[in-house]
Amino acid sequence: MSETSTKPYLVRAIYEWCTDNGYTPYLAVMVDGRTRVPMQFVKNGEIVLNISFDATSGLKMDNDFIHFSARFGGVSRDIVIPVENVIAIYARENGQGMAFDVVRPSPDEVQAMEGEIDSATRTEPTSLTSVPTPSENKPEGTSPDGNDEPPKKGGRPTLTRIK
Repeated sequence: MSETSTKPYLVRAIYEWCTDNGYTPYLAVMVDGRTRVPMQFVKNGEIVLNISFDATSGLKMDNDFIHFSARFGGVSRDIVIPVENVIAIYARENGQGMAFDVVRPSPDEVQAMEGEIDSATRTEPTSLTSVPTPSENKPEGTSPDGNDEPPKKGGRPTLTRIK
């Protein structure tokens, strides 16, 4: 029987340490064909994700995969990350955590992995339709609150109550 990797146990331990100390756990991940993340947020083949309790829903850290749902631009997405693709887990506030060696696949391996994922699991940008706002129904040049003055620059933000 092959020995289980220590990586998933260490990732879970650092996650617990972060949450126990009030820190925000961040996960740096190498993205490949088996990783389901919003591709528009991937830079240089990597993505950094906030995996705190407040930022995720249904976080499950198995020995092979990390699963959770998170909102990106207001849209809920299911995220799936192979544990072997985790580059690091650390606390946002102080940078303490742990980094791991990750072997980047060759271009041929990437193509083979991408072929295994069906189109339903890909995270392509979703087209959304919007509900018209009151300002879209008013003549051009008027604001939605009836105040036609230009917004003030600088100063404190103000709260506008809508009845």
